[in-house]
Amino acid sequence: MIWSPDADQPPPPDTFGPAGRRGRKPAPISDTAGLSHRAWLEPVRSLLFASGLTLNDLVDRSGYSKTRISELLRGNGYYPAWEITFSVIRALGLPGRPMLRLWTAAAREARKEPAWIRHSIEQVALQPEHPPLAHRAFTEAMARPYTDYARAFLLTEERARWVVRETFDILWLCWSEAATSEDIRRYAWRLLRSRVMARAHRYPDGHPDLRAAVFSTAEVHDSVPGHVVALSELVDLFDAIGRLPHDQLDVAVLRYLCGLPLDAVPDVLGLSPAIAHAVDHHARATLERLLRSHSPRE
Repeated sequence: MIWSPDADQPPPPDTFGPAGRRGRKPAPISDTAGLSHRAWLEPVRSLLFASGLTLNDLVDRSGYSKTRISELLRGNGYYPAWEITFSVIRALGLPGRPMLRLWTAAAREARKEPAWIRHSIEQVALQPEHPPLAHRAFTEAMARPYTDYARAFLLTEERARWVVRETFDILWLCWSEAATSEDIRRYAWRLLRSRVMARAHRYPDGHPDLRAAVFSTAEVHDSVPGHVVALSELVDLFDAIGRLPHDQLDVAVLRYLCGLPLDAVPDVLGLSPAIAHAVDHHARATLERLLRSHSPRE
């Protein structure tokens, strides 16, 4: 089973390649690994397991001990230096440039000193790399709608842009897998969604809390169900959107919070036009029902 990014479920840390492969099942990722650390560790583990390589194979190819490689793959102990991290991805044939950006963000998350980060990076001479042309074209087309969607949950343009850049770097890292998926648009959307939801503020029941988006969204269009205008009603509407099922929530956010035309939604979400229109119809009906259930009784 190869990892596929999912909406609210991070990639399982013990996903493996073909049955009967050599080697021992590795331990799960440490609970101490942060979100940025997991952003590169989860796909690297998945790609390693899917490759059929054992830990011994990786040790032979990287030149590092089994203990150190095992700790790196678990996210256990000290945050790994760039040298050993690069040796692992080189052994797997993965691109270095996107990995370096992901590694650097996680090093900062782990509170590594700038001097340590700089010294570690200087130990490896990276060759110039450019993303595949198809990756570049895809990211240019999706940068704006992805950023608008992320901002609805993360509230600021800066945070939204950061998560989108992280998503595009992971996508480059996993490009060979993404390009052979059933629909690369769907693959990429699920990846973006997983990164956004990992950082979104949530209720205890797991639903994202969109109420604060009332104050950061530039405009609310006339197509909003119920033509809501009062601030308190807007809060109720955004709160109801956060309680929609996954696909309905995504369509509603893109349409009513981001102002994306319905005809543009299928291409962003990787859905057929018929399915996107059906999801939008169900989302509107669900929103109206939720809003009625929270309206004061007369």
